[in-house]
Amino acid sequence: MTGIVVLGSTNMDLVAFVAHAPERGETVTGREFRTVPGGKGANQAVAAARAGGEVAMIGAVGSDAFGPQLRHTLESCGVDTDLLRTAEGPSGTAHIVVDDEGGNAIVVIPGANGTVTALAPGEEALIATADTLLLQLELPLSAVLDGAEAARRHGVRIVLTPSPAQPLPPELLAATDLLVPNEHEAATITGIADHHAAAQELLRQVPEVVITLGSAGCLYAARGTEPISVPAPAVHAVDTTAAGDTFVGALAVALGEKKPPRQCLAWACAAAALSVQRPGASSSMPYRAEIDAAS
Repeated sequence: MTGIVVLGSTNMDLVAFVAHAPERGETVTGREFRTVPGGKGANQAVAAARAGGEVAMIGAVGSDAFGPQLRHTLESCGVDTDLLRTAEGPSGTAHIVVDDEGGNAIVVIPGANGTVTALAPGEEALIATADTLLLQLELPLSAVLDGAEAARRHGVRIVLTPSPAQPLPPELLAATDLLVPNEHEAATITGIADHHAAAQELLRQVPEVVITLGSAGCLYAARGTEPISVPAPAVHAVDTTAAGDTFVGALAVALGEKKPPRQCLAWACAAAALSVQRPGASSSMPYRAEIDAAS
């Protein structure tokens, strides 16, 4: 089993399915609405657990009706929620529009996630037991830094998904072992549109980078080695929500099992390809047997 701790957000996704996303000032009629547990942190936790990892979650849900639902979803997937806090007030929500091409537009309201500004008692000790700490940027940056510093003190691998894209403090990059942006985030961080060139620029700041490229797969680059490009399986995308989180969760499991880099990447691409063929975030994530069969 792989020891993975996720420090991150937990949201209820409020998803509207439409033929095309509305332009500014436009009203469109949707064909379906769903509430689906999500949040980048919780998504990565569920993805890793379904892929066979031993996973614990650090973050917060609200005292509203969504809070128990979000906690139950994590627990039902085998994620340890002993240190998942309950904050007074609303849980985080993500308001998502999904079009018929599988593309999405998202507005995130932090809610309880915004109360997680630093590690609480017991959380560093939990991080210290892990092989890998998964971080994203939907919590306050002070908490992300706190988690990264704790992991660094205990020699725990840090995998950072820099989303939503924003300027990254040098001390966070200095602590990061593996950075996993998508191509848009890589371009935002570096100012370089070409993902090969962006990867080389990012290697000035972190030792390893994986840039996810949607239907084109991913690009892996590490200092002192030749880059590796891995294609994604050709599939019909229904909903791309949380495909990147599925990739990261599966990748963390494969890395913990010390698979070779190309095999880790192909396995993670297969997991993400399975997820985009189903609607929703956590609800779309594949189980280990499915990933094995598809990779």
